[in-house]
Amino acid sequence: MTTRLSTFPPRRRVSLKAAIEKLAGEEGTSMNQFLAMAAAGEMASIPTAERFFAERAGPGDVNAAISFLTRAGGEPPRAEDTLPSD
Repeated sequence: MTTRLSTFPPRRRVSLKAAIEKLAGEEGTSMNQFLAMAAAGEMASIPTAERFFAERAGPGDVNAAISFLTRAGGEPPRAEDTLPSD
């Protein structure tokens, strides 16, 4: 089995490149390897997040949510819960 590689020179801001170089150096790896690992990690997390939110949305009850959000009563905000007035 042959591994196929491609070149992909991403364009990035100079400040971002410097930050990536710094982090890659701290990890003891090349900038290319650091970016490859970061991309692989991000790609792995997307399906996980999508699955998590799909599972959470499944049992949702829109009418119950609207009823909860529009209910009367409750207690007034505490002093630490209010925004300072300017």
